Amino acid sequence: MTELPNILLVMTDQHRAGFTAGEGFPLDTMPFTDSLAAAGTRFRNAYTTSPACVPARTSLLTGRFPTAHRVRQNSATHHVLRGDDLLDVLRRAGYSLHFAGKTHMYRGRQDFDSFAGPYWHERGPEGSQQDQAFSAWLRSIDHGPTTEPTPFPLECQFPYRIVSDAIAGLSRRDRGRPFFGWVSFPEPHNPYQAPEPYFSMFPEEVVPDRLCGPEAARAKGGAWRWLADLLESKRPGYDRLWRRYRATYCGMLRLIDDQIRRLVTWLDDDGCLDDTLIILLADHGDYVGEYGLQRKGAGMPEALMRVPFAVRGPGVRAHDNNRDFVSLVDVFPTLCEVVGADIPDGVQGRSLWPLLTGADYPVEEFGEIYAERGFGGLPYEEDARIPLHFPYEGPTYDELNSVTQSGTTRMLRHGRWKLLYDVTGRGELYDLERDPMELDNRWDDPDLRDVRARLTERLLWWSTRVVDDLPRARYEPRRAPRNYYAPFRVRETG
Repeated sequence: MTELPNILLVMTDQHRAGFTAGEGFPLDTMPFTDSLAAAGTRFRNAYTTSPACVPARTSLLTGRFPTAHRVRQNSATHHVLRGDDLLDVLRRAGYSLHFAGKTHMYRGRQDFDSFAGPYWHERGPEGSQQDQAFSAWLRSIDHGPTTEPTPFPLECQFPYRIVSDAIAGLSRRDRGRPFFGWVSFPEPHNPYQAPEPYFSMFPEEVVPDRLCGPEAARAKGGAWRWLADLLESKRPGYDRLWRRYRATYCGMLRLIDDQIRRLVTWLDDDGCLDDTLIILLADHGDYVGEYGLQRKGAGMPEALMRVPFAVRGPGVRAHDNNRDFVSLVDVFPTLCEVVGADIPDGVQGRSLWPLLTGADYPVEEFGEIYAERGFGGLPYEEDARIPLHFPYEGPTYDELNSVTQSGTTRMLRHGRWKLLYDVTGRGELYDLERDPMELDNRWDDPDLRDVRARLTERLLWWSTRVVDDLPRARYEPRRAPRNYYAPFRVRETG
């Protein structure tokens, strides 16, 4: 065993939490991944920093929230503002760096010892005529969902190819150094498609009912109604396929699960599994038919904000953690502690290593979590008809656009409560125990005046906490160990 553990980061894209049997879902979509989580620590209250790919992945790499790293939309990839990031720290600690899959980040081929990709949702490296044909077919279905099985074999699917690439890269590694391997699946992000046996593995009639349909999006108004109206105008009757969409999504999860099993089996055969810390997580979630919506785009519901997150490996205890609230920003500082490095300037996340190992930690530090959405300015009205980066005519659309992503909203999740506050001064308050789909906004409920005041104070505290410490200049700031603020609070109001 090397002095430092190997680290394998397995990331899925647009993967909604709660869709495996180990998380309470009625269908056994990811049995092997659930077994890995059961052997380590599963965080049931894990959140993205932003419900969009590039802002979330930038937070993972930098340990910073979007308003600090400045990447608040997918088209702003290389506008990142940061200090040392995860790759800088691991490289300095002696790790070889390996990547396979979807990038959607400011780092690229030149930053890794081995690199396979980039893979995108509709195309990957096209080394063969079959690869080219598969990419062309993916583009032809315009992000699905398809109503028939994919007419290409499993070996064409990106998760299969990405795992093959990851194994090839790790096989050539310098075995005298610990490795960091990042395996980034584009799935279960749209296009929603799967070959047999995965397409038929979870029939539509066994898929659990959703909790709300299109009426919920229209009742919520604003960007929700705008997106629902846009989809209906582009794809009339699209919501009739919600069960097929949901069934295919479950099949895609099993396909991914089988490829994670294949990768971990290779690690075991290679003799390095026991020395490898495995991190399983997603960048953000997916409506999966709730609200009559597909993909993402409007709002900050739990379906988009909560993500699967589990860690298994050397030193990590078996623990089902359903108490602590954690975030993607916490991954980087956690790995800093794993490799014995200081948390760099500007990092806003907190080390989870005591939570993973069973050591003491201030529980109040993890009693809530914060997140952000929107690229700035004012939100557009729900009847907006502004120019977009795709035509209003025809079925093609992008749910992340100038309307759905306009404005700024900040979120606080604290216990059973969720509070949102946006740039216009509009507040939302939800009791998730009674209202898990966030349909009853109780901001103006006089019976909850005290709850609203306490949570607003907590959100103000978080908004102050995430003010950027960069750039550094002459004066030396006082740093909290592990970035834990709880021991330094004057009073606890939660």
